[in-house]
Amino acid sequence: MLSNGAKYAIRATMHLAEIDSGTKRKLSAKSIADNLDVPLSFLSKLLQELARKEIISSSKGPKGGFYLSDENRKRSIWDVIHCIDGVEKFTKCFLGLPTCTNENPCSVHSVVASFRKKILNEFRNKNIQKIADESSGSKFTIEKL
Repeated sequence: MLSNGAKYAIRATMHLAEIDSGTKRKLSAKSIADNLDVPLSFLSKLLQELARKEIISSSKGPKGGFYLSDENRKRSIWDVIHCIDGVEKFTKCFLGLPTCTNENPCSVHSVVASFRKKILNEFRNKNIQKIADESSGSKFTIEKL
């Protein structure tokens, strides 16, 4: 359902949260890419877009890098997805039909609608820090996805 870009962006954001990045602990795009085993050039563009939209923070220079401010930590995973993929995948018909609505549903609309509502609520209502806290100590961390 999500593009590779959105998946990489979520993983990178969660990595910054899990390692407790901040103004005193910044990571380079290369460090994040190496740790998550994702393509550096692609990840660099994603990180720049996330920083431009103020979902993560960055600073330039020899001691620069990417990090999460207290405000960034309050952002939701939906903010990351919206920044990278937009909302179209969550609003368009699952089967690709041009006229699928509650009034004129496709054959799987009712099944998909409940799934869509549940996942959107999770993405919108849990902030980055809460998800990082919930996954802390887990054997299956975001890096393994």
